[in-house]
Amino acid sequence: MEGPTLLAEAVAAGLTIEEVFRGPSASLDLPTGVPVRDIDDRVINAVTDVESPRGVLAVVAMPARALPSDASFVVVLAGVADPGNAGTIIRSAEAAGADGIVLTAGSVDPYNPKCVRASAGALFHVPVIVDGDPRALGLRSIGTSSHAPTSYLDADLRRPLALVFGNEAHGIPDGIDLDVVVSIPHRGRTESLNVAMAATLLCFEVARRPQ
Repeated sequence: MEGPTLLAEAVAAGLTIEEVFRGPSASLDLPTGVPVRDIDDRVINAVTDVESPRGVLAVVAMPARALPSDASFVVVLAGVADPGNAGTIIRSAEAAGADGIVLTAGSVDPYNPKCVRASAGALFHVPVIVDGDPRALGLRSIGTSSHAPTSYLDADLRRPLALVFGNEAHGIPDGIDLDVVVSIPHRGRTESLNVAMAATLLCFEVARRPQ
């Protein structure tokens, strides 16, 4: 991971920090015993894909967390391919109080560096299941489509439920069973919203509704 903010989130989440590489201008507050190597900014610039590096690189163990047995609000990424979208959805889901995130086979790797950055550290604070099967959740599943006749504002979004969001170009894949499909009304010429924006709207609508 890159940057002091993400590193601080990883520390706050209790993740294992295996090694930190610190540039000359970086200031860190780390647990005792974490190996820190001082490196030149030119090295950081050579290995990062960030336009304005923050002077910190770290190797952190991936968290292994299971969904809680009483999970009642889960967000499913079914074929979401863009790491920026996936990270933003994870960030919104965690902020809205989701119990976990499930990525189906064929979805982007949630530990892609861009996804980690887009999640702003939320990835470290909520269970994230890779190659998961939405059918195993046992929850009522709700998907979105720009052509669905029912608005999300009129739909039953009480928990327990799983919100399912599909691929940016092709939507929710065949084989994903949905109990309800809702639309997000809009007035402009755009056919549909970006999947991360749609997910944010739905997640916070679930959070707004009485449990």
